[in-house]
Amino acid sequence: MSAVSGPRAAVRTRPSSAGVVLDVVIPVHNEETDLGPCVRRLHAHLSEHFPYPFQITIADNASVDGTLTVADGLAGELPGVEVLHLDAKGRGRALSAAWSGSSAPVLAYMDVDLSTDLAALLPLVAPLISGHSDLAIGTRLARTSRVVRGARREVISRAYNLLLRGALAVRFSDAQCGFKAIRADVAARLLPLVGDTGWFFDTELLVLAQRAGLRIHEVPVDWVDDPDSRVDIVATALADLRGIGRLGRALLTGALPLADLRAQLGRAPLAVSPARVPVGLPRQLVRFAAVGVASTLAYLLLFVATRGALGAQPANLLALLVTAVANTAANRRLTFGISGRRHAGRHHAQGLLAFGLGLALTSGSLAVLHAVTAVPARSVEVAVLVAANLAATVLRFVLLRLGMHHRRT
Repeated sequence: MSAVSGPRAAVRTRPSSAGVVLDVVIPVHNEETDLGPCVRRLHAHLSEHFPYPFQITIADNASVDGTLTVADGLAGELPGVEVLHLDAKGRGRALSAAWSGSSAPVLAYMDVDLSTDLAALLPLVAPLISGHSDLAIGTRLARTSRVVRGARREVISRAYNLLLRGALAVRFSDAQCGFKAIRADVAARLLPLVGDTGWFFDTELLVLAQRAGLRIHEVPVDWVDDPDSRVDIVATALADLRGIGRLGRALLTGALPLADLRAQLGRAPLAVSPARVPVGLPRQLVRFAAVGVASTLAYLLLFVATRGALGAQPANLLALLVTAVANTAANRRLTFGISGRRHAGRHHAQGLLAFGLGLALTSGSLAVLHAVTAVPARSVEVAVLVAANLAATVLRFVLLRLGMHHRRT
C-alpha cells in the first residue's frame, strides 16, 4: 500500500514548544461556535490536573467560517495552544499532519465537542508516558463505561465494532471513540501506511497496530452524545465499509509490511515466564487431558469386559494397572516431551505410585458404594468409578509433572 501523500498547505502559526510531553490535537472543520469553550475547558483541566508539560494543537482542516480566526485568538490568549491550518478536509488528514509535525513524545486527540469526560485523559496517556503501552483508546463499550446516547447511534456503534471483529479479527472494543493517544515513535512508523484520510483513519491505525503486535491500552470512559453532531452517519458508514474492504484486501495480499513492523515495534516474547505459570503448562494440560480421556475409556472398557468373570474389585485392579502403565508411557512422550530410556524406570515408578493412589481412590469408592448398597446397579458403579478416576487423574498429573517436567531431555 502506498504511503499517504502529505496534506496541502499545512501551516503552523508557530513552532512546537520544546519540552512538551503531551500534544493534544483537536481536529476541527467549521466549529467557530464550539471551539473557544472547548479549548478553554481543556486547557484549564490540563493546567490543573496534568502533571507534565503539554500543548494543545487546533488542527483546522479547510474551515470556511470563522474557525481559523477563533483558533488564532486562542493561540494568542492561552499559553501552549498552537494552530495548524490545512486547505484540504479530512479528520485523518488533520491528525496525520498534526502528529507528524509534533515534537511531543506522546500524541493524543479528542473531538471538539468534548463528549468524553476529561477525567479519563491522564489514565489514557499514563501507560504511554511510562512505556507500558504503545497506543491507548477510550472505550464506550466496556462494562464500566457510562454512556448517554440515542438507541440509533448505540446500535450503529455496536454493529460496526462487531463487523470489525468478524471482518478484520480485531480485539480492541471501540474503534471510533474520539479519544485516543499514541507514542510518537510508533506513530512515525504507522502513519505512512495509513491510507484513509477521513473517519476510517482511527480504525486503520488500530488494525495496523494490532497486526504489528503492539499493546493497545483501553480506558472505560464516561461519554455523553453531542445532539448537535453534524456527522453524516450514512456517508461515514459507506466510507467505513469501503475502508474495511480495502484494508482487508491489503492484509490478504500481503501488501503491508507487517513482518517488518512486528520486528521493529512488536514486543518480544517474555524471556522468563512468571513463576506461577510454568513453561508449557497450558499445552501440557491439553495433552494430558486427551491422554486421560483415552485412558479412562480404555479403563471402563476393560472393567466392563472383565467384571462378570472376575468381580468388581479384581476387574478394577486389572483395568487400572494396564491403563496406568499405558498412561505413564503416553504422558511421558506426548505430554512432557520425553523420549529415550533415560529415567524411564523412575518415571514408571512414579506412575505406579500414582496408580496406587488411584487404586486406593477407586477401590475405596467401590467399597463405600457396596457398603451402602449390597447390589448396586452397573450404571451406578460406573458413575462412581468415573468420579473417582477424575480425582485420581488430577493427582496423577501433579505427581507426573513434578517428576518429569524438570527432567526433559
